[in-house]
Amino acid sequence: MNRALGLVGLLLSLGGCVIGVGVLLTGIRRNRPQLLRLGLPYALVALGGSVLSTFAMQRALSMRDYTVEFVFDHGSSATPLLFNVATMWSALEGSILLWGLILSGFTAAVALRFRQQLSDPLVAWALITMFVVGIFFTGLMLTAANPFRGVVPPPGYEGPGPNPLLQNHLLMAFHPPMLYLGYVGFTVPFAFAIAALATGRVGEGWLVETRRWTLLAWGFLTAGIVLGAWWSYEVLGWGGYWKWDPVENASFLPWLTGTAYLHSVMVQERRGMLRVWNLSLLCATFALTILGTFLTRSGVVESVHAFSSGNVGPILLGFFAVVVMVSVGLIGWRADQLRSSGRIDSPVSREGAFLANNILFAAFAFVVLLGTVFPLIVEALNGERLSVGVPFFSRMSMPIGFALLTLMAVAPVLPWRKGTGEVLRERLWWPAWGGVATLLLALAVGATGPTVLLAFALAGFAAGSAIRQLVLATRRQGWRGFVGRANGGMVVHLGTILVAVAFAASTSYIRSAEVTLAPGATATVAGHEVTYLGSRTVERDNRIELISEVRVDGDKIYQPRLNRYRMGGMTLGTPSVRVGPTEDVYLSVSSSPDPATGEVRIRVIVQPLVVWLWIGGMVMVGGTLLSLFPGRRRNPLAPTSAPLPSAASTEGETVG
Repeated sequence: MNRALGLVGLLLSLGGCVIGVGVLLTGIRRNRPQLLRLGLPYALVALGGSVLSTFAMQRALSMRDYTVEFVFDHGSSATPLLFNVATMWSALEGSILLWGLILSGFTAAVALRFRQQLSDPLVAWALITMFVVGIFFTGLMLTAANPFRGVVPPPGYEGPGPNPLLQNHLLMAFHPPMLYLGYVGFTVPFAFAIAALATGRVGEGWLVETRRWTLLAWGFLTAGIVLGAWWSYEVLGWGGYWKWDPVENASFLPWLTGTAYLHSVMVQERRGMLRVWNLSLLCATFALTILGTFLTRSGVVESVHAFSSGNVGPILLGFFAVVVMVSVGLIGWRADQLRSSGRIDSPVSREGAFLANNILFAAFAFVVLLGTVFPLIVEALNGERLSVGVPFFSRMSMPIGFALLTLMAVAPVLPWRKGTGEVLRERLWWPAWGGVATLLLALAVGATGPTVLLAFALAGFAAGSAIRQLVLATRRQGWRGFVGRANGGMVVHLGTILVAVAFAASTSYIRSAEVTLAPGATATVAGHEVTYLGSRTVERDNRIELISEVRVDGDKIYQPRLNRYRMGGMTLGTPSVRVGPTEDVYLSVSSSPDPATGEVRIRVIVQPLVVWLWIGGMVMVGGTLLSLFPGRRRNPLAPTSAPLPSAASTEGETVG
């Protein structure tokens, strides 16, 4: 029953996409608006099919229907309810099913949002593009990644459950869906970019229509990355949250190009410039989401995030190649129309700063892409295994990060078209003192090291600039000074600065030690007293927990655990963290207590400011939400004919 429902849902979704493409292409070719308006019902059919297939999978998992091969391989009656739901995206076929559900949801949302403009060929081409992407992923689920294959389970069979690492923390239920909402969300602006190229309407109108869709996708991707780092910190037991894992990089790459686009698109909207660049960034962002899917699901990298099956990897890589070739071909075809008559009047201007910002983000993305893909290419060519680790990424990304922090301080205060040294001195006076104050504060609390101190000073400089802009906006607009793209963007900047400071502090001043303690014994690590009180065992449905009780600084008791999962016998540690505003004390158990002495080995890691990573991430997401609301609008300048505004007239200007 569940298999039949699931396959019917997939066929229904595929049919909606295929027929939708055929009907819309016919409507465009024959200039029949009534056919173009059928895009909405076919999008709803595709969504209905995806919902049905997802319902069938969740029903199979809840019923422990082991005749469905996916449930046979990953389901278990011992899996708690929340993780049983999350089992769907804990392995290849189910994760593709989630992708298809989100994609069909976005397709239907676009059709509903533009239902009054469905007879417009540009909207029709956007829907065609989304339907084609839907055909690819639904076709993948009906062939190489079929989640509804059948199997005959032996009598009394009990499934193994999902990977224990993926049922060891609550965040597993939320991190992948957030990441997928970001990944798939970028399909919308990509589809409109392809539609603009297909119709030749490469002006700025489609940018305005897709602005909030892009912001929404970027916000989801940001939340997914932050939740993934938090999950790593809370689950893996190594005390870190980001180690430049290839699959981590796969999510970071489209974030970098998407961030670059969100900055440079403002130049195109206002001055009609950077058309080729913005289209390239959008196409690259979508292509990188497909590349990230390939890295995660092809098995070419070894990672806790990665899983593979059959021929999915080559199929995804082929689709990535098609996306790149089609995008490059269309941009080349429309090259003459994409030329802009405008130019950057002065490098000391808002558009000059945005261009520099884009160059830095592109360089950052290239560094990450090179470090991620180069070892795979070498291995594919000659079988050698290379490792590109943290030192490479840190060394290459550090100067880019410093330059980006500097631009975050300077760009918001620059006027459009042309600025002067006098204007910069006036507007950067208080932000510069913010940087100095931050540096002095860091020195006062004992911070050392020129690199980290420079990071703190630049962060204070950039924060001062963002706060200055928000103060000016709120003076002029009241509470609306926090909403709109420019003002919300300043809030995002503040969140990014918090993340940068926390990253610099936590990676530079980390202190750790492993201590062996008998019950009642105490050790001192980085000024903190750690007392081991003893251990106890707790039986759960899916695992046996060995809980060690540890008192930190004579205060609260913390409980790092060793979890032995019944199915498969895998033992995993779960750390316990004392979270504080200035530093975290991170506790993990390395081994079971010695049967003779009761001694246990405990790893203690002390890291400053880690909590501000999560706070900074939440501020970034909050700023994104504020950016979605309409702010105070001003008429954009015409690309070539508008008069040069005075410095005073552009002070604190916002574009909603």
